[in-house]
Formats: sequence, C-alpha cells, structure tokens
Amino acid sequence: MIALPSVIENYARPDLVCDAVPEDERLWVPQEPNVWFRPLILNVTYGGWTTVLRVKKSGVLSRHRHPAPVQGYVIRGSWRYLEHDWIARAGMFVFEPPGETHTLVVDEDQDEMMTLFQVSGAMIYMDTEGRTTGFDDVFTKIKRCRKHFESVGLGGDFVEQFIR
Repeated sequence: MIALPSVIENYARPDLVCDAVPEDERLWVPQEPNVWFRPLILNVTYGGWTTVLRVKKSGVLSRHRHPAPVQGYVIRGSWRYLEHDWIARAGMFVFEPPGETHTLVVDEDQDEMMTLFQVSGAMIYMDTEGRTTGFDDVFTKIKRCRKHFESVGLGGDFVEQFIR
C-alpha cells in the first residue's frame, strides 16, 4: 500500500454527509415564491452545483438553457418540459444534454415536487423570444445561500460547508 504524503492530505476537503431533504425549513433557500433549493454541493472548482429543487406550486417555473450537462433524480412529485412529451416522475432519472432550451412545468395535480439536480456550468434564463433574461452559476447560488442563511440566523458562513 502506498502512503500519501501528508501535504496532500492537508489539502483534501472533508467528507460531506447531510440530509438531502431536511426538516429544518431554514436550510431551504428561496429561489422565487413557492420555489426553494437545498444546497448539497456548490463546486467552485468545476463550476457547478448539486441541489434539491422543491416546488410547492403548479405552473411554468422557468425557460432556460444549459451550456453543459444536467442530471436529475426525481424524489417526489413530477414535472415536465413543454418541449418534450415525457413526464419525469418520482424515482426517475433525467439526463439533459447541453445546448437545449426548455421550459420546466409542474402540473396542477402536484402538491409538491422535489428533484435532485446536478448542474454543470450555468442556467441561462430566457424569454419566449430566446433573449437572455438572467442566469445562475455556482457563484450566484453561493451569494443567494449566504444572504438567506444570514437572514434566518444560521450566519452567512453556514454556506461554507457546501463549497468544494
């Protein structure tokens, strides 16, 4: 067995084990009314994030495009994209290739939807004419988390545990 030099071990970040669906509501970061995310990993090294998206409303959430792949696992409820004929239901895995623009919809029969998403790169929000209206990347996610955790009494540095 080869022993790693201690200098390498000093740079390794600790393991992260946490509840993906916590009971403490303070851990859910608001994204917009009735939409939250639970940060799991905010990866500044490769520029992506892993979160659980929770939605407690029906309707169109966002029209967006990803310049890099996205993977999702539906934990609860269901959702779909207007541009496709499939529905992602609890227990299903979704792979989204880079470059496509799509519109996330939660149908009226859903009380709550939760999906674990691993997003590489960014989310570029677009209007129906294809014009960019905004974006999220790992740094906007960190900023939003820091502000939220400060406002709910956990302290802005609470977000540090999720940064890798």
